[in-house]
Amino acid sequence: MKQTNGQLIISLFEQWAPKSLAVEGDSIGLQIGTLNKSVSKVLVTLDVNPKVVKEAIEQQCELIIAHHPPIYRKMKHMRTDLPQGSLIEQLIKHDIAVYAAHTNLDVANGGVNDLLANALELESVQILEHTAAEKLMKLAVFTPKESTEEVRNALGQAGAGQIGDYTNCSFTTLGEGRFKPSEDADPYIGKVNELAIVDEDKIEVVFPVSLKNRVLKALLTSHPYEEPAYDLFLMDLYVNEMGLGRVGSLPKPVKLSEYAQTVKQQLQVPFVRVVGELDKLVQKVAVLGGDGNKYIQTAKRAGADVFITGDLYFHVAQDAEAINLAVIDPGHHIESIMKKGVADYMNRVCEEKKLTCTFIPSKLSTEPFQLI
Repeated sequence: MKQTNGQLIISLFEQWAPKSLAVEGDSIGLQIGTLNKSVSKVLVTLDVNPKVVKEAIEQQCELIIAHHPPIYRKMKHMRTDLPQGSLIEQLIKHDIAVYAAHTNLDVANGGVNDLLANALELESVQILEHTAAEKLMKLAVFTPKESTEEVRNALGQAGAGQIGDYTNCSFTTLGEGRFKPSEDADPYIGKVNELAIVDEDKIEVVFPVSLKNRVLKALLTSHPYEEPAYDLFLMDLYVNEMGLGRVGSLPKPVKLSEYAQTVKQQLQVPFVRVVGELDKLVQKVAVLGGDGNKYIQTAKRAGADVFITGDLYFHVAQDAEAINLAVIDPGHHIESIMKKGVADYMNRVCEEKKLTCTFIPSKLSTEPFQLI
């Protein structure tokens, strides 16, 4: 097993929830301390408060991954006689770094909103509000016929040629290549200072922009020519669409009152607030963790019968009534589902990479509200 440091841990985490997925202006990333140190234990929490810091100290964690950034607004000072400054002081004294993954973890595939959709047992789940997508590139490369299969396989193994549920997709056309090697060349085919005419295949594949370096490396490694000829095109097509919230369906319609009880049980909350006629039948469900007030119309346009989200404002609830959209508000704290979700995911990654780092979901509730 390899001993690792915080930088590697976060690098692996960001392969799942890259910073680029966060909404503009979100306070994410390393907020307190340093990642340039050995990390053997990580506490995963929704919030960072004094009780959570004490838990991290007792568990001997070197790093905290939090969903809600402890430093969300610009700090004018850091006074250790005030709550925020005292919390930061404790973290620094015990050399505990804090990394925040907020809306990027909401958006990521398998992140907060997918965890909620899974907990609610929704079917045919789709993105509620698209916020990110990746452009496609096309590679056209010319190879001697005897090398076509080797090059094509290398490109496929690098991730090129995936279209929907199909992999290793490519198109090949036969043509004639002409070139004259100079005196400084070391030609695979042909002779120096003589025009060579070769039967060549043109291989065309598409891939996401993020795979460009990997695909080109595979091409240059597998291609027999000293100087392969290839073209790259940036396409006006997108893949890997991601976004906030999810929308899916229940197996069959149920009354809003019954479904509110189901949500309460499945998300393990003591109560929910409900907007809408309790006898109304609902089947298509939108869900967005945290504060989803500004996505009421988005949920309606998606065809949702009911929208599950937290922190519902009074006037927004009235707006939902006006457009005949039922709303179930189980509170902001349902995002605590990320504690186990992140810990499970990262423990699997570390086990696969043979890294000596354990992720622990916080056992504490940071829900500030009590039901009386």
